[in-house]
Amino acid sequence: MAGSPSSRMLKLLSLLQTRRDWPGRVLSERLDVSDRTVRRDIDQLRDLGYRIVAIKGPDGGYRLDAGSQLPPLLFDDDQAVAIAIALQVAATSGAADGEAALRALATVRQVLPSRLRHRTEGVSFTSLPSDAATTVDTGVLVAVSAAVRAHQVLRFDYASPGRDPDAAPSRRRAEPHHVVFGNGRWYLVAWDLDLGDWRVYRLDRLTVGIPTGPRFTPRTVPGGDVRDFLAGRFKGSDRGNTWPCTGEAVLGLPARKAIPFVRDGIVEQVDRDRCRLIVGSWSWVALAASLGRFDAAIIDVAPRELADAFDLLAHRFAEAAATQPT
Repeated sequence: MAGSPSSRMLKLLSLLQTRRDWPGRVLSERLDVSDRTVRRDIDQLRDLGYRIVAIKGPDGGYRLDAGSQLPPLLFDDDQAVAIAIALQVAATSGAADGEAALRALATVRQVLPSRLRHRTEGVSFTSLPSDAATTVDTGVLVAVSAAVRAHQVLRFDYASPGRDPDAAPSRRRAEPHHVVFGNGRWYLVAWDLDLGDWRVYRLDRLTVGIPTGPRFTPRTVPGGDVRDFLAGRFKGSDRGNTWPCTGEAVLGLPARKAIPFVRDGIVEQVDRDRCRLIVGSWSWVALAASLGRFDAAIIDVAPRELADAFDLLAHRFAEAAATQPT
């Protein structure tokens, strides 16, 4: 027999975790032991809490299934390092309960061999805090995700942004379709049954009602891609991942000086000292104001709505300047 019983069992467990079904004959060959030894090692793993199901048939075999308790877990070196780094990111990004993630990270580091502990501690980084980062109750995240997976109508109370703090949350009924995490926040994309329209809800403002409602047939999110749909809603658009207002103008500024400050727009070089910007925003006035921040001459504005927005801002700015004491 190859190796000590303990090392052989660890290798057996590692094999069982890499695929769904393992014929007993293949396990015997991989471990270089008899079928009887494999059966004995399987029994010992079961005693440790691993739920290993025997597969009947000509080839026979074994399958590692989820059990009712959490047994000891086995990770290879790269998996262990990835878990430690992921927990460190989760603790600082708002993607999970920070305290729970730090406790889990401490637990993982405590059992890591010194060579792996040095690798994880050598990965040093600073996570910039998100202005929108919020923490979501784990129970809410689990309940909403379960309703999404089971296609069950969700009943919940929702505290809308900007509401009267003394007002009671509104009652909602919705078909939950997607749970999305982005920019430090958790969102639910759902079809609101009372409004008859798609809505986006923040999970940190949501209190789940029990029990859930009946099952429903899933709808297709507008455009077919939940990421584009959500990005569009954040831009104020109901037509996918596009800005409601898109315009262009020539700036008295070299393209190289404008490019660092244009996120999802287009910068075209006109000549050495000028560039054309094609950008979008949620309103024409907001778009005009965003172009004004470059502190440069602005010409060849299009379309007409954008030019009118510049005219409106000019009057507002003139009035603001006139009200200042001399």
